[in-house]
Amino acid sequence: MTKRYGPTVALDRLDVDIGPGITGLLGANGAGKTTFIAVMLGLRSRDEGELTVLDGDPGTSGIGVRQRIGFAPEHHDLPPDVQAADLVRHLAELHGIPRHAAIQRANDALWHVGLGEERFRPIGTMSTGQRQRVKLAGAIAHDPDLVLLDEPTDGLDPLQRDDMLALIGRIGSDFGIDIVVSSHQLEEVERICDAVVILDGGAVVRSGRLSGLRRVDDRLRVTVDGRPEELAARLRARGFDAVVDGASVVVVDGADGLHDAVRDAVAELGVGLRRLGPLRQTLEDVYLEASG
Repeated sequence: MTKRYGPTVALDRLDVDIGPGITGLLGANGAGKTTFIAVMLGLRSRDEGELTVLDGDPGTSGIGVRQRIGFAPEHHDLPPDVQAADLVRHLAELHGIPRHAAIQRANDALWHVGLGEERFRPIGTMSTGQRQRVKLAGAIAHDPDLVLLDEPTDGLDPLQRDDMLALIGRIGSDFGIDIVVSSHQLEEVERICDAVVILDGGAVVRSGRLSGLRRVDDRLRVTVDGRPEELAARLRARGFDAVVDGASVVVVDGADGLHDAVRDAVAELGVGLRRLGPLRQTLEDVYLEASG
């Protein structure tokens, strides 16, 4: 799929299949994430290629597709003098929910996102974190099959960000709603997502389940409370190839007796063992490799 804005190519022959679960749409600012979401919603037309969302083409059946999608935009331009409950109710009605049912849906959604006691407050009196929750409530009030979240943690402090990520995870697991989360924060995507689509210059440079993208190599990571240099020295003295990596020691695996040697060396030093397991690629490793 290709999307242009004049001479600028926003989406360059984008080719991807997004499956169930929570998928992270990852990329730097300007990578094409917001444009991709707009095209999925049918709010922007594509110039070339095919696109199917929930078995429909948003370019020709936009209303039918959008009724089954929840969307929380990146911007915070919500009507300041409108109560949260009224806005969420209005959004539910726009998705075809009768008024009486929409009122109940709005109340339920706001309680679910932690704004039950605040639901009758004007949105203009709310904090950035609360407005993000209002947008999320509006995205789920009509019980959609798919939710698109564009930078849902934008403007949040670390504690609010943790709460929002946990909330998104619960919506995906408790309600069984498939979610696409647009973000440029690697750590956020790695924490809550099952799969990832990495965009660079409007093109997909890597996609798939996180479990499949993060390779496991033939090294063992040993993370300890302290004295990693001494631990590495003791392992080298026992004939193992060990190097220090921050608070961890990375050892080439596969040699006989390695785990016993690690156990003995840690016990001799009297340090706490925090983690012992195969060395895996992080999402940052995957992202940097994909984007060059």
